Formats: sequence, structure tokens, C-alpha cells
Amino acid sequence: MNLASTPRSSEIKYSTTEVPAFRDEYILVVDDDWMNREVIEAYLQTAGYRVLTANSGVKALEIAAQEVPSLVILDVNMPGMNGYELCSRLKSDPLTRLTPVMVVTALEADPDKLKAIEAGADAFLTKPFNSLIMMTQVKSLLRIRRLHDEVESRNALLRKVLNRYVNEDITEVILSDPDRHLQLGGESRMITVFFADIRGFTSFAEAQPAKQVVSVLNRIFSELTPIVFKYRGTLDKYVGDEIMGFFGAPVASEFDAINAVRMAVEMQQVFAELQRSLNAPSIKNLGLGIGIHTGEAAVGNVGSQRLMSYTVIGDTVNTASRLQQQAQGGHIVITESTYQQVAEYVEVQALSSLHLAGKSEPVHAYRLLRLK
Repeated sequence: MNLASTPRSSEIKYSTTEVPAFRDEYILVVDDDWMNREVIEAYLQTAGYRVLTANSGVKALEIAAQEVPSLVILDVNMPGMNGYELCSRLKSDPLTRLTPVMVVTALEADPDKLKAIEAGADAFLTKPFNSLIMMTQVKSLLRIRRLHDEVESRNALLRKVLNRYVNEDITEVILSDPDRHLQLGGESRMITVFFADIRGFTSFAEAQPAKQVVSVLNRIFSELTPIVFKYRGTLDKYVGDEIMGFFGAPVASEFDAINAVRMAVEMQQVFAELQRSLNAPSIKNLGLGIGIHTGEAAVGNVGSQRLMSYTVIGDTVNTASRLQQQAQGGHIVITESTYQQVAEYVEVQALSSLHLAGKSEPVHAYRLLRLK
């Protein structure tokens, strides 16, 4: 069967220099006719591409499962699994759904082409075809695949960076609308802010070598930070021996306040376990004081277009910070506004009205005793 029209020798312009093949890139050719496979393979190899071939749809799926192809060129009329089904299987598999598929067939009717497109085909060639047209389409499809891989690589890096600050689910929300969530500026939101400070760490740092101080601090932060993400909180920053974060942005939930309280309780438990596991007398003198406050604040990216920080600003943040300073080691202190949202879940001890630095009015606060 005449698979491709034969171009004049002067028409064969493609070469390995003009069409550079990527090191891990290969093209999978699927056809039950050995002659058709060899003709296409010869054209591709002449252009510098690495080629694997399969004589059936089943064999093609086996090869693709072992090494994802950069492009699949397949015939429609094959015994067993035809090209439409193979294309559909490739497009439904998460590993190969983004792999371009070129359908090559002797069928010319529009319904046949439509079936190929519905199966997910990215290009369509009718036999006999001009080899130069085929190679042009190959280059185009591979270029699109490379661009997509580049975008995915950058998105993976962005996800890795964002996951250092927020829960993975929140990362996906941010990436779904980055223009909104990553632009410079802010908005007023109801949030719950927490500060967790290591009590006694200044004295510990004075008595220990700097290397030991950093090692202990990193170990503590490594244990406590994942708890913030577990309860869908956002890590704002580390300030010396203190962790600051908030709930309610960039994604808000009706459970933000109670999630912050549950996070704080687990932090205290993990901190106590960590003290026992480190088994150092100097560590046992440390404690964790946590302050939590709910209120309105400005939330967004602050800084410049070159360097910005996603943070919260306002009196709510200052109140939470000052409140944390009132919490003894092992204690969790919450304000009235937080308590109103979590009252049914917790047991507390009312504290005397606190006069916080910078606040003109006393603040009603509670010490969290336990979760109900």
C-alpha cells in the first residue's frame, strides 16, 4: 500500500540540526502493517528522532506505560484495538493524556475524521500523505508538548514554593486564579491570627553553642510547621523563635477559628513529645506559649513587584502578638472574639481583663483548658 507520496530529493530538507531531538524524547509509531511502520520510522530517524514501534494497540499501551512517549503516530484500522480506541485510552490515562496523537489512515470521510477528533487526536493525516507535511506536523506537535512540559515544570516549582507556606489544597486554589491571588495588593478579610513563641529560648541560646541553638530551633519548627498546614492554615513567617500564621486567607472557611484552636492544641502536644524525645535537660526548661485572636485585617501581597510577601496587616495582628506574650509556656490564650466562634468545642478558664501594650482598652481573654 502506498503510504506516503515520494518527494523529490531536493524537497528533503529536515535534518538533526533543523529538528533537534531532546535527549529523553521519543516517538511511538503504531501500525499492524510492518511496511507502514518502517516507512514512517525511516522518515523520523532521518530527522534525528528516537523511534519505538508497536504492531498493535495493546503493545503500544505496554510501551507507553514503561516510558511515556512525546508523540504517538497511529493507524486507525488495526485488528483488536483500533486506532480510535487506542487514542481514547492514551488520552484517558493520566500518564499519557497530554501526549499528542497523530492519526494516519486511508479513510477520508468526514465522519471518520470526526471520530478521531472525538477520541482526542491532535492531528490527522490521510494516506497517501506528503512526508514533508507529516514532518511539519510532527515538529509542531512536539513543540507544543515541549512548551507544555516547560509550563508544567514551572508550575511544579511554584507548587513547591507555595507548599512551604500553605496547605496543598490552598495551593491549587491559588494556581487556579493566580492573577487574583498573587497580585500586589490586599483586601479586608475576617481572619484568625496565631503567634506561637518558645518560652525560655533566649536563656537557652545564651548557654548553648550557636550551632546547637540553630539545630534545636530547626527541629522544633520542622515538627510544628506541618501542623499549621494540616489544619489548612497559612504560614506567614518565622520571627526568631516565634511562628506566625493565620486562617481565613487566601481561602476562608467557617471552621477557621476552631481549626486554629485545634492546631494550637496539637502544637502543644507535639512540643511536649519533642522535649521528651530530645532528652536534654536544657530543652526541658522551654515552653510554648500561643495566642489566638479573630478579627478583620488587610490580607494580601505586600512589597514590590520584584519581592512581595503574602501577609496580614492591622490591629488584629497586633492584638494576637500582644496576647501571645501573656501566654505562659504550655498555655493557649484566646480572645473573646475567637471564643465566641469556638465556645461549643472547648473548655476554657476566663482570665482577668488583660491590658495589652498599645491597646487603650482591656482585652477579655480565656485560657484554653481542653477540647470537648
